[in-house]
Amino acid sequence: MSGLFAERTGPRSQAPWDLSFLRVGALVALAVTVVAVPVTGLLAGWAEAVGVLVGAAVVTAFFCVSGLVIAWAGKIDDTYTLPAALGTFGVKALLLFALLNALPEEGWLDRRALAWAVIVGALLWSAVQLRWVWTRQLYYVPPPPPPGSGTAD
Repeated sequence: MSGLFAERTGPRSQAPWDLSFLRVGALVALAVTVVAVPVTGLLAGWAEAVGVLVGAAVVTAFFCVSGLVIAWAGKIDDTYTLPAALGTFGVKALLLFALLNALPEEGWLDRRALAWAVIVGALLWSAVQLRWVWTRQLYYVPPPPPPGSGTAD
């Protein structure tokens, strides 16, 4: 059988997907949010502070959902990760667009502050992911077995 559902013939790595960057990203986002919300509230207003808080929550949720969906797709087959990433991104973009359009122009939350918080949060999360990738030993082929785990004949 050929095509999208062809059976994999090569050895499949059983290494689990590492999602530890989600914990690190969430902690960094939390630390920045804990500082940014009161500073924004005091300098710009509390509607803007709520916008920053909601924006940080949206970005954190979006990155966590993406990580989980991509890892799930990768457990099925590595070739599913790109479509999963692109599909998840499209759905998230539509949800963010709907959220921003559903909010009133004047109200309990400043839409512009929320939008800027989403931009800054996405850049922050991207920096966390880049650092995480740059500091990990990643294998492009299945990793070698640990020493002393050879098979006995």
